Amino acid sequence: MFVHVLGLAVFAQGTSEFMLSGLVPGIARDLSVSVAAAASLTSAYAIGMVAGAPLMAAWSARWPRRGALAGFLAAFVVVHVVGAVTPNFAVLFATRIVAAVVNAGFLAVAMSVATSLVAPGKQARATAVLLSGVTLACVAGVPAGALLGERAGWRAAFWAVAALCLPALALVFRSAPADAAGRAEVRVRREIGVLRARPVRSALALAAAVNGATFATFAYLAVIATDTARLPEAAVPGLLAAFGAGAFAGVTVAGRQDDGGQDDGGRDDRGKGDRDKGDRDKGERGKGERGKGDGRPRRGLLLASAALPVGWAALALAGTAVVPLFVLATVQGALSFGVGSALVNRALRAASDAPALGGSFATAALNVGAFAGPLLAGAATAATGDQRTAAWVSAALAAAGTAPAAAAARRARLRRRPDTYA
Repeated sequence: MFVHVLGLAVFAQGTSEFMLSGLVPGIARDLSVSVAAAASLTSAYAIGMVAGAPLMAAWSARWPRRGALAGFLAAFVVVHVVGAVTPNFAVLFATRIVAAVVNAGFLAVAMSVATSLVAPGKQARATAVLLSGVTLACVAGVPAGALLGERAGWRAAFWAVAALCLPALALVFRSAPADAAGRAEVRVRREIGVLRARPVRSALALAAAVNGATFATFAYLAVIATDTARLPEAAVPGLLAAFGAGAFAGVTVAGRQDDGGQDDGGRDDRGKGDRDKGDRDKGERGKGERGKGDGRPRRGLLLASAALPVGWAALALAGTAVVPLFVLATVQGALSFGVGSALVNRALRAASDAPALGGSFATAALNVGAFAGPLLAGAATAATGDQRTAAWVSAALAAAGTAPAAAAARRARLRRRPDTYA
């Protein structure tokens, strides 16, 4: 099935995006730059994703799908070859930005193709197959890249990503739809107007804060392991695999909760409710089981969000010991990606009237966090000289993002049950 071909390409691109965490020490040594500078390559990728996601979604909407997919994927291969051979850090930084821009373009087209090739009832499953490439990159691709970088140097990891894209590129040329059918014209101004709605902005801002917290520590995880916990570099792939396994579990659990909400029509009710508070309150009071089904995921999201800053603080305090470091990396991977996935789904429901740009703006919001988190962590660790400070930055970002959401949820409960607090 062609959707799985797209999933292979997304796996390669996800590996490229996240593998820098395990390659930071080697890049810093080889190119004679600081650890903070090498870690900023994660932010460089995020810059490209932030700029590229909405622009590429609008720009490529009318392209023939086969040409668009093949062009973006071929450009992705080329920039990785350039990154693998350059001796210049500035050039490497630039290749990360370009790779992210074409990655964003590929995802914009791939999402459209994945949903157009299957029956309406199976669109969610097709999207899940496509996006599973990202979580599988965390579980397998990133640790494999770190292991390859430790054994053969960081450049070998770049060559491996380029090579992994080649089978997908060949299959795209062979199997991708050649026409532009089904590519609706993107009404940019109208869709941006939808994205300005407060429920959408709130979900996107919270997703950015949570992802900033995730990447503030993730970009420094290998350095924390080697410099603070005194682990050998050979242990870094195992630590990244633990984080990735947690991320996969978190996304899986969040997805199942979300499926439960969609099965009973929760998507439509929530989208309408965000536009009309009166209808939402009425629906929650009068629809029995449906109201309960919508409430449970929200309560779970709040609890997981509240646990995030606590977990990052625990990692900062206990990150010098091997077992707590591995356990907390797994737990925080699950919480971070589970909460992030739930927030993206929440934003997409609220932005259901912006089908072309909604997903790209969610991608941009996540990468705003991925850009800001490592930069803040870099400034903090440079000031303190302690790599564990990155985890304290994560705790602060997570708390700053989740506290307003918890307060808003409490106010909503008070409005729904005024008699209880009279």
